[in-house]
Amino acid sequence: MKQNTRPKIRRVALTGGPAAGKTAVLDVLRRHLQGRVEVLPETATTLFSGGFPRPKQPAGIRLLQKTIYQVQHNLEEIFALQNDAVPHICDRGALDGAAYWPGGLDRFLGAMGTTLDSEYARYDAVLFLETCAYDDKSYSVDNPYRTETPAMAKKLDQKLQKIWGRHPNFHLVGHETNFYEKVAVVLIKLHAILGIDQAPSTKSSP
Repeated sequence: MKQNTRPKIRRVALTGGPAAGKTAVLDVLRRHLQGRVEVLPETATTLFSGGFPRPKQPAGIRLLQKTIYQVQHNLEEIFALQNDAVPHICDRGALDGAAYWPGGLDRFLGAMGTTLDSEYARYDAVLFLETCAYDDKSYSVDNPYRTETPAMAKKLDQKLQKIWGRHPNFHLVGHETNFYEKVAVVLIKLHAILGIDQAPSTKSSP
C-alpha cells in the first residue's frame, strides 16, 4: 500500500479574547511575511460579513458553532492543498467555539465528534493574545462584528485561555503588552517555532 508522503502542514493558531489585537497583528504578518506564510481569515467574521445569522437561543448557538467548526477545518484543509510549502497562521483555532458552546468544552468536543488531543494536534503552536478589555479604557467597539461588552470579553478570554492553555506549545502575550510589542513578540515566537525570518518582506504591499 502506497504511503502518503505529503509533508505535515506547519500550522499556528493565533487566538485570544475579543479586542486582543489579532486582526491588526495578522494584517502586519500578512504584509511583512508575504510569501513566507499563509494567513487564513477568521471563519466567524467571514460568515457574519456574508450575512450569516447570529442566533441567541442555545439551539441556534449550537448550530452556528457547528458551522464555524466545520468551515474552519475545511478552510485549513483547502489552504493546505493550495500551498503546503509554507506555514499557515490561522485567525483563531477550531477549538474557539467551545468558549461559546452551551455546556462548555466537553460537550463541544462530544458534539463535534472529536477530542482535545486531536484538536491540539492540528496546530504546532498556539499564540494567545490577551484581550485589552482588562483595561476598560482600551476596549474598542469599532469592529461591527464585535458584540461583547468589556465584562463579556474578559469572561470569554478566560474561557479561551483555559481551553487552549494545556496545548504543549502554548504562548501567552499579556494584555499589558502594547500593539507594537505584540507584533514583535509574535514575530519572535514564529521565528522560534517555524523558522520564519523576522526581516520584513522586500515585496511591496498593496
